Amino acid sequence: MSPPVAKRLPVQQTNHGVTRVDEYGWLRATNWQDCAEDPTQLPADIKAYLDAENAWYEDAMADTQVLQSTLIAEMRGRVQANDESLPDTEGLWCYQERYRGDEEYPSYWRYPRDMSDGIDANDKSTTNARSALSGTEQLLVDFNVEAGNHAYFELGDVEYSPAHTHLLWSADTSGSERYTVTVRNLLTGKDEDVISDVESVVWGNEKFLFYTQLDAKHRPSKVLRHELGTDPSNDQVVFEETDPRFFCSVWVSLSKACLFVSSDTDDQNEVWFLSTADICAELKLIEPRTEHLEYSVEHQNARFLILTNADDAVDFKIMEVPCHAPERENWIDWLPHQLGRMVLEVYTYRDWVMWLEREHALPRLCYCRVGNNDIQRIEFTEEAYALSLEPLLEFDEQCFRFGYESPSTPEQTYQYDMQSGLRVLLKEDVVPSGHNAKDYIVRRRYAQSADGEQVPVTILYHVNTPINGTAPCWLTGYGAYGLSTPAAFSTTCLSLVNRGFVYVIAHVRGGQEKGRAWYEAARFGGKPKSVDDLLAVGEYLVEQRYSNQGGIVLSGGSAGGLLVAAALNRPSDLWGGAIVDVPFVDALNTMLDDSLPLTPAEWSQWGNPIDSEQAFHDIRGYSPYDNIQARVYPPMLVTAGVSDPRVTYWEPAKWVARHRHLRSDDNLLLLKTNMHSGHFGQTGRYASLADYAVEQAFALMVMGCDNTTRDL
Repeated sequence: MSPPVAKRLPVQQTNHGVTRVDEYGWLRATNWQDCAEDPTQLPADIKAYLDAENAWYEDAMADTQVLQSTLIAEMRGRVQANDESLPDTEGLWCYQERYRGDEEYPSYWRYPRDMSDGIDANDKSTTNARSALSGTEQLLVDFNVEAGNHAYFELGDVEYSPAHTHLLWSADTSGSERYTVTVRNLLTGKDEDVISDVESVVWGNEKFLFYTQLDAKHRPSKVLRHELGTDPSNDQVVFEETDPRFFCSVWVSLSKACLFVSSDTDDQNEVWFLSTADICAELKLIEPRTEHLEYSVEHQNARFLILTNADDAVDFKIMEVPCHAPERENWIDWLPHQLGRMVLEVYTYRDWVMWLEREHALPRLCYCRVGNNDIQRIEFTEEAYALSLEPLLEFDEQCFRFGYESPSTPEQTYQYDMQSGLRVLLKEDVVPSGHNAKDYIVRRRYAQSADGEQVPVTILYHVNTPINGTAPCWLTGYGAYGLSTPAAFSTTCLSLVNRGFVYVIAHVRGGQEKGRAWYEAARFGGKPKSVDDLLAVGEYLVEQRYSNQGGIVLSGGSAGGLLVAAALNRPSDLWGGAIVDVPFVDALNTMLDDSLPLTPAEWSQWGNPIDSEQAFHDIRGYSPYDNIQARVYPPMLVTAGVSDPRVTYWEPAKWVARHRHLRSDDNLLLLKTNMHSGHFGQTGRYASLADYAVEQAFALMVMGCDNTTRDL
């Protein structure tokens, strides 16, 4: 087969005195929102082009089918077939997710709390021991049944009601991220309420739930209150956002005493609250939105704890304020700001405050008793690792759980007693096919970027991989929205690492690995610094002989796809291939289209090129689609999803089409469009492995090491 050639229908657009020509704008279906819900609605010419690209992809990758099957089998062998979550305990009940055998999705169970008494959580026979007591164990919902014959099934929220009489869950069955909520009566087993077009949902009390509703432009612009047993068309709007830059969210405090509503954009927000004891009361505003003021709120007894960047606390601090007078003028420091120490999350019990912070690109756990200024910090020794803080559900707890993992260490979940300092291992993720952390080496290194900044680099490789410049390398990065890439364990990447690849994460600017300044440096016109950082990491890997010129496969998804695509537009001999998943590559056209779901909200990230000439030129300067050149590019695998509301399918499709027209090489260029999913690819714990296998097979193929067995 020959690669398809998209028709060119030039359309001119002029902004700020600059006229640009888009030959492939026709790939944007005018009914794209209908297509997201039902891909059969795609116009015939667009579908024909995407089908042709998929056929070309299938033909080009045909010789890797055996390799893909081998990779899937390896990855599946690292998934524990029979697995269950640690129980969430509250009141008289323990709730638990369980997987069994070939099931793609979990089932959700509960059993009486006293059934756990005397059972050792580390004992392999825990399940059998509990089963011996399980006369009253109850299957609440089997999501394998609920998934039915849907080609796509993504589970959203799962929550039981405060009195444990009902269970709600939400699911997306198209990939468009429009969730449908179902409420099940746990006493009768009957489904009683169904609500559509939801983003997120919480219980307010036993009678009412609150949810964010997506509008016609796919924006969560309203919070509604639903009374069980009533028609959702009569639900009461309790908050409505009219500014398209702001998205709504709703949550309930761990104390269960307060319900919060927040309206957020990237660099400012405001939070409202009400008492769950008076669930139909009017919301009260804590502090009005103010330019560059960000804050989140936790309730504790008679006060709110506020995580905020107020008073130039660029790396955030924790403040306190009385619940009865929550205005900013009453906020006082509780944990003062310290430059370079980024406070990430804060949680509260009745007597304790817990938080997660990061310094020098490494996280740590902290806690303090109410009324005691003796702050305790839990430290770890590996060069690179990831942490998660998981509070228990009851407000009077003395313990919390935390997860620890590193690129070589599967996640370990501990329970930590804040009174005694005792740490107990509750669960360690198991790799059924076998895994020895000592077979792998993890390094945290730093690469010097063009302006002298030191970029953190996480490196994983097998002990038998020679570090002499001969190893192929997989290099990934993200660098946007302040999202930091954790140095976490991945069962999927081991298939590459076991074949001699060096696996590398570049913690480029745009994330917050080194504090808020690390993020701010790559906003607006600073975005090219993320690209500088990625190039610096690639050069460092060659200089230090982790890999070689042409031996690095770049990988990035979504905004990370923009990072990779922008790097490819800079002439370099570093790259031997690139994999870009649902990439945000048509940045300028997207930021000029305020009808798209995310565009107004993201002007505070990238700039508003409609109103600002400077923003227009900034984005135009790095937008991958606008900067493709008539020269050689490495082999590339590009993915898209027809139902994707975040990065619409036509961005990668247009980018590939223009590449085919302009580039001067015959290197492989593949576009794989999933016609039945959205931003996150296939669903299901086993089915999703196929996406990883495709990418790894492509990387092995372009590196000339597409064997079906492990090298090491």
